[in-house]
Amino acid sequence: MTISIEHRWLFEIELEPAIGDRFQPTGFPDLGNAVYDIPTRDGQGTKRALLVESAQSMANHLEAVGWDSATNQPVATLHGLPYIKVVHADSREYLTSSRTEAHRVASAFVKDSTFEGKGMKEVIKDRLGLRDDRPISAHQIASAVFDFDPLCLIHGVFFAEDAKTWPGQPKIARAVTAFVEAFDVEPAHSGGVKRDHVRHSHAEGGTSIEGYGSIPFHRTEWTAERIVGRFAVDRAQIRSYRLDETKTSLLEAISLWEIRALLEAGLRLRTACDLFPRHQELSDQAGQPAPTLDELSSSIRSLIGQIGQVEPLTVEWTSPKAKPKKPDTDGEEAGA
Repeated sequence: MTISIEHRWLFEIELEPAIGDRFQPTGFPDLGNAVYDIPTRDGQGTKRALLVESAQSMANHLEAVGWDSATNQPVATLHGLPYIKVVHADSREYLTSSRTEAHRVASAFVKDSTFEGKGMKEVIKDRLGLRDDRPISAHQIASAVFDFDPLCLIHGVFFAEDAKTWPGQPKIARAVTAFVEAFDVEPAHSGGVKRDHVRHSHAEGGTSIEGYGSIPFHRTEWTAERIVGRFAVDRAQIRSYRLDETKTSLLEAISLWEIRALLEAGLRLRTACDLFPRHQELSDQAGQPAPTLDELSSSIRSLIGQIGQVEPLTVEWTSPKAKPKKPDTDGEEAGA
């Protein structure tokens, strides 16, 4: 079955290590590398596959192409779009932003900040129109989230607080999903030694726990017959926000621009996982070539100009103060 290009843009691109044949996939606590079997196309057996990069991690990589970490601000292509900038209340120094926080607008640093003397939890609640005993307006929420940070409508946001703080706890799913898989994989085992040229034995005090001594270690990388990056842009979800055509086109253009920018720069996912596309052609499931990076950048700048550039919403975060210790009237540890 072919999915209508009116509802999805689906992209598949072959990748290869930038140097050599080995690569290091993502790992998970208590699981390690995600290795699994998939049926062969002829249905006569299975082949071993490996998750190289997860959807949640790829979302971070896609967002990162739009942020200049050297200056702590968006790159030129996305300049003028709304986002939330968090500064320290005392020094006014930059701390973080909705573009770099894992939970974006719903980050703890955002929701625990203040804006013009008002708590951001209340600001978010008011602007999203969240009220008890009222149905949630998806369009109103999408419009308000766009004004906070439109990239939340691409990469998702979940206002996970108690129902009293944010009635209805609205959630916006990712409109762009990506992951990287490898097929017909084999492990490549190796290792090394961290050498201590100063302290040659533990008898002198200090152990490997503190980093002393020479410590051997093992390492597992992988080889693969095929590495594939897959990307999906859910146009149906983006259009379900019922924003005006300019804002809708902008969200679609940014989605494609992030994919293009990530692929053209190469996917340096980890020190030992640096992947490049085998070719620069990028076509959707219908064979329609995607616009070039320059074309998408030009389109985004034009659309931002039509909407009107804005400054980031700057909020102030104060470090939570430790609760004062209860005086000990008996001269002993309190509670003893």
